[in-house]
Amino acid sequence: MTELPARVPNGLRVLDTYCCGGGMAMGYYLAGYEVVGVDIDPQPNYPFEFHQADAVEFIRAHGHEFDLGHGSPPCQAYTPLNAYNHKVYPDLIAPTRAAFEAVGLPYVIENVEAAAPELRDPTLLCGPMFGLKVYRHRLFETNWDLAAPEHPRHIERCTRNGYLPTPEKPFMSIHGGKHSRAWQRAACDAMGMPWIKVPEDARMEQIQLGIREVCEAIPPAYAQWIGERAAEYLAGQLPAAA
Repeated sequence: MTELPARVPNGLRVLDTYCCGGGMAMGYYLAGYEVVGVDIDPQPNYPFEFHQADAVEFIRAHGHEFDLGHGSPPCQAYTPLNAYNHKVYPDLIAPTRAAFEAVGLPYVIENVEAAAPELRDPTLLCGPMFGLKVYRHRLFETNWDLAAPEHPRHIERCTRNGYLPTPEKPFMSIHGGKHSRAWQRAACDAMGMPWIKVPEDARMEQIQLGIREVCEAIPPAYAQWIGERAAEYLAGQLPAAA
């Protein structure tokens, strides 16, 4: 991505941990924040300042330098798929929360619905709340009060994973798999993430990376909305969580 969209800076900094390709990051940026990302793996398409590091260690070392912390710990330990593949995945929700609390940082912790027992009074967000043509439920724990927008009913039909949207099925199913370049680009449009679209002449490794990034991402609209509410909280306009 060579040029960031226009926005009005709010003077606040957010630490975006487990940042992946930058879906949440772009939303925070659009809400006005200066964004710094951290991930244990390289993220060549991340559109802001990036540090390859252990997220929990980075929070404990640098969290005090920020106004807001965001964490999207790996979700594989909580997904139904784990019941079949029997792999051991890290459970990092509690350590991430403890790190944010240790540095006294207002925080947001995101994960899938199956992780609800690990989260404290989470708020559910979904694509149609923000006019997106993708049903993508995600939970967000905060240590300040966050109420969700109205959740429209899921009445539009959705394509099978790997298929492009059609007039009869205008919503996309965006999950991992061996997908096409065209699918990856359409998924980026549905998610609101044009900066990770693979080029038309992309090599296979670029396509695979782009597919992984969009499948793992959270739509930026979620973070923009959360970031705006967080800025109100930081300005003293919203209460802390009960």
